[in-house]
Amino acid sequence: MHSILMACSELTVCLCRLKSDFEAVPAPNLGDLDITTDEFILDEVDIHIQANLEDDLVKEALKTGVDLRQYSKQVETELQRIEQASIKDYIKESQNIASLHNQITACDSILEVSAFMKNCVCVCVCFSVILDSPVTEQEFLEQLHELNSKINYAKELSFRETLACSDIQDIVDRLKIKAVSKIREFILQKIYSFRKPMTNYQIPQNTLLKFRFFYQFLLANERTVAKEIRDEYVDTMSKIYFSYFKSYSGRLLKVQYEDVADKDDLMGVEDTPSLKSRNTIFTLGQRGAVLSPAELEGPILIPHAAQRGDSRYPYETLFRSQYYALLDNGCREFLFLSDFFMVAGNSALDLFSSIMGKTLSMFLKNLSTYLSDCYDSIAVFLCIHIILRFRAITAKRNIPALDKYWEAVLELLWPRFELILEMNIQSIRNTDPQKLGVLDTRPHYTSLSSSVQVCLRKLSVEVENFVLKMAAEFPSRRDQLIFLINNYDMMLGVLMERAADDSKEVEGFQQLLLARTQEFIEEILSPPFGGMIAFVKESEALMEKGQLDKLRTDEARITQLVRGFSSSWKQSVEALSQDVMRSFTNFKNGTSIIQGALTQLIQYYHGFHKVLSQPTFRSLAVRSELINLHHLMVEVKKHKPNF
Repeated sequence: MHSILMACSELTVCLCRLKSDFEAVPAPNLGDLDITTDEFILDEVDIHIQANLEDDLVKEALKTGVDLRQYSKQVETELQRIEQASIKDYIKESQNIASLHNQITACDSILEVSAFMKNCVCVCVCFSVILDSPVTEQEFLEQLHELNSKINYAKELSFRETLACSDIQDIVDRLKIKAVSKIREFILQKIYSFRKPMTNYQIPQNTLLKFRFFYQFLLANERTVAKEIRDEYVDTMSKIYFSYFKSYSGRLLKVQYEDVADKDDLMGVEDTPSLKSRNTIFTLGQRGAVLSPAELEGPILIPHAAQRGDSRYPYETLFRSQYYALLDNGCREFLFLSDFFMVAGNSALDLFSSIMGKTLSMFLKNLSTYLSDCYDSIAVFLCIHIILRFRAITAKRNIPALDKYWEAVLELLWPRFELILEMNIQSIRNTDPQKLGVLDTRPHYTSLSSSVQVCLRKLSVEVENFVLKMAAEFPSRRDQLIFLINNYDMMLGVLMERAADDSKEVEGFQQLLLARTQEFIEEILSPPFGGMIAFVKESEALMEKGQLDKLRTDEARITQLVRGFSSSWKQSVEALSQDVMRSFTNFKNGTSIIQGALTQLIQYYHGFHKVLSQPTFRSLAVRSELINLHHLMVEVKKHKPNF
């Protein structure tokens, strides 16, 4: 530091000498004698000369007989001499200046060392806590954050190839190894605690979430250990879920009704002793209560408690309990994985699958085995309903992890349901009443049909409500109507392929489609023709009351409507047609909507003609500019799409 001050002093002396050399030379002030200025005017020469003669410097020069031109050259020569002398001084002091530069550079290193020493002090504090404090202490977590920043600081020093790096790197590495070791031991112990019998694994999971930074630290600084932790968790939880659900599913089946339908329990087959009461498979009764909100998301069944009470349940009740347990645990597990292991998107789905995949495969295998010998159509249909409701619940919770599984379950249930119905239909078709034995006047063979009808109506209502909820997600009414029309049209098409045209289901969706289509037509006609439509509706309402004279003063409005329609209707109709065809997936449906819109437009324009033909408006000159209605109809037909 002393040498730095000496160098600075020497540089200051040089600068002072340079300054004094310059100050020693008087700077001549020629003032207005400078005839090079652009403002010099010959008419004012006398005035300027007189003023300059009174200048003290000029007076002195004239008294001594100095030649001003010679004096100017002398000043210039003196400045050149001083400049040369200054350069020589700099060259003479070059070694000192170079030394000063080196010492200033060294100061930067000193400052860096200062920062390094500050970090060393923090490392000492961190060292003590990391070594001695339990990982569950808040102080340990705080110092782990501090250590993480020190590790990043050491990496920064190594990138800059700083000499101090080697001094701090060893300390930081030792601390990191110790921290990693303690964190690894803590997390693994928590994971191993899941394996203890009767353990509620949600408790250690919640503990791990409090220390989620531990895994983040491992992931950033020791990926091998982080992978070990993750693999151990996946292996442990996969076995736990598989073991739990395998046991639970097996115990549930022990409380199922003993009497179950077999292949002979069909509507057209003569009563057999396979079932004590065939009403259990042919009538809905109270079985539909499983779909009520109270039961659907109610507590799961406890098999041993049911066994003690000698309780028995139909298959759909056991199915609901088993799959609600899956839903609840699956949603919670997916959220834990996303939070603790910091995964999202496909990575989260893959991690979830690695844990729950074995359990889900077991569920599908068990369901497939059960369905292969199931002839209870109501049970299967209620199970379909349960899955549809559970799928909606996971969607509402924003948990995509089970989406593909729900689809896989439905792909097993639907075909079996259709097969059982076909078997019953065929049995009825092949039944000979004379072979049924003694007949009585009591109702026969309609209970299953009625029950299925009830289920189908419920499903139809649920589907309709779901479509309405989906439509409500769109911000504009126009987009909502497009969504509804497209979906109603698709569902109607499927129904008409398999049901009679005059069935209640077909009729219901036809009415829905017609209502939404009409509303959509009004919606698309409003932007280009809304003014005219509003005027027609207003006028017709007043005509019914005999009060049309209230619009007598609206001549300017009417003129604007007449001329606006005449000038733009063709372009508006063309744009409307293109927009409709882009919006609807069914070409035939789109063309039908266009035809409906054009027909409605002609009706409104006909009403416009009718209103303006009333005595109130008959004298308006603008009536002559109305488009002939027949001509309009001919032109409109040109815009109807052909298919």
